[in-house]
Amino acid sequence: KHCCFNMFEVKVELSLLEKEKEVDGLSPNGKASPFADCRPNGALGHGSDDDSTPLPLYHKSRDYVEASVCHVKDLENGQMREVDLGSGRALLIKEHGEFSAMGHKCPHYGAPLVKGVLSKGHVRCPWHGACFNIATGDIEDFPGLDSLPTFQVRIEKDKVIIRANKQALQSQKRSKPMARCSAVINSSTGFSHVVIIGSGPAGLVCAETLRQEGFTDRIVMCTMDRHPPYDRPKLSKSLDSTAEQLRLRSMEFLQDHDIELLTEKEAVAIDVKTRSVTFEDGLRMEYRKLFIATGSKPRPMNYKGKEVKNVFHLRTPEDANSIARLANNKNAVIVGTSFVGMEVAAALTDKAHSVSVIGIESVPFKKALGEKVGKAIMKLFEANRVKFYMLNEVSEMIGHHGQLKEVVLKSGKVLRADVCVVGAGSVPATDFLKLSSIHMDSKGFITVNKMMQTNCDGVFAGGDVVMFPFPPRNNKKVNIPHWQMAHVHGRVAALSMMGRATEIKTVPYFWSAMFGKTIRYAGYGDGFDDVIIQGDLDELRFVAFYTRSEEVVAVASMNYDPIVSRVAEVLGSGKTIKKRDVE
Repeated sequence: KHCCFNMFEVKVELSLLEKEKEVDGLSPNGKASPFADCRPNGALGHGSDDDSTPLPLYHKSRDYVEASVCHVKDLENGQMREVDLGSGRALLIKEHGEFSAMGHKCPHYGAPLVKGVLSKGHVRCPWHGACFNIATGDIEDFPGLDSLPTFQVRIEKDKVIIRANKQALQSQKRSKPMARCSAVINSSTGFSHVVIIGSGPAGLVCAETLRQEGFTDRIVMCTMDRHPPYDRPKLSKSLDSTAEQLRLRSMEFLQDHDIELLTEKEAVAIDVKTRSVTFEDGLRMEYRKLFIATGSKPRPMNYKGKEVKNVFHLRTPEDANSIARLANNKNAVIVGTSFVGMEVAAALTDKAHSVSVIGIESVPFKKALGEKVGKAIMKLFEANRVKFYMLNEVSEMIGHHGQLKEVVLKSGKVLRADVCVVGAGSVPATDFLKLSSIHMDSKGFITVNKMMQTNCDGVFAGGDVVMFPFPPRNNKKVNIPHWQMAHVHGRVAALSMMGRATEIKTVPYFWSAMFGKTIRYAGYGDGFDDVIIQGDLDELRFVAFYTRSEEVVAVASMNYDPIVSRVAEVLGSGKTIKKRDVE
């Protein structure tokens, strides 16, 4: 079979790779994909004339638009083109001699899918790796919650004609149909068929998947947060955002689909014998199925002066807004070179008078991305007036009238500071399970099987809190605390609850954004022993392949799209990429 990723094309002619300043919701330029040679090799079901169902006659034709978009020979097999229908754009795809058409923007952040990767009946987003089935538009890998609309395609006199619903063309996204709850609910009753603890992507996708799969009993989702589910990765990238702006689903959406959300609810104990959860306010809820997706919490740090104000862990939109406000023309100190810490440092450079970063490694991201990539990113920060104090730790926070004034390092260095953000890693938020019989490892991670089941009947867990079997590493149990991975876990858990066990078919995908540049990363690079870099590190235009013995286990890039999504596509198809292939 022809692999969609010819190894010798890794040194893709740079001329083909347009420089893309990525802005969320960037308007695409409608050029045909530069990767027309990314040939598919899997059969696809017939379904290109799919508006989800045949059109009933009474559909008013004024709700639809029809346009001839190109000649039948304009597209080769394995090519995509963004086409204009007058009242909106669509993505036209040709695979195995069949045309299909669907939304052209990824519902997650609006990436132009024409710049993504077409292979085996789906398109993978160039920015964050989400996958969409070209026949149905359904989302098949994450991140994101919504699917794409599909449009009817027909050929007349060698012309390709698309018929599309105008509203779908405008919105460029669609939610899968969901069942309603048919159980009679008195909201004061302390019983729910499904209780979900946590409202991040794992919890939310679990609830939505249950409804999409026809589950008609009660679902209650509880969160310590004050807000309905929001896009937490954006907090560290744009500190001024409000919970409204970051919202993933509105209260109305959740109500319409009978997903009950209890906010500011902290679970304090679980009794698996009586199948009940107890909350801090005394509420007790019994369940048939429980999904634990409580995520991470900041790693505790040892230093003097814990009572000093204006020292933050970034957890909520309120935290982010306070940090931005207090740093205005003032001195900001970031403790820790985690992705969150570094993103906050980058976001503060155009607000704060000074930004200092304290890290325990010799360069940022050394463990995740290797020394060379870490150094290159560190230079980018230094060029933006960020000062680093590496191989260092905080010994004391000193306040004046209770407000932070100085941060003292173990080296003895004293930094002026008006606001401090601690981003020194995280630990699983599972303290409340200590007295339960749910099995956890020595670090507090919940161990689950490939169906996301714990050792206790009816109890599932997913997201940042779990160690789960990872097929590419011979089902070794791993923890992958990515936003994208949490979506996958939520889906797998929901299907397991309904007795429809599915394998985890996904490639871990991660991204970070700083100074308008994005780092993309796919795979699981833990324990890599070599890094092969192509491109130009100094220009931050490179691809790095992370290898373990003779195999490529992960890839990272900057300004080299869609290479990470292409590698994800190969890894996702079960193929291995050998070190010699990229060398």
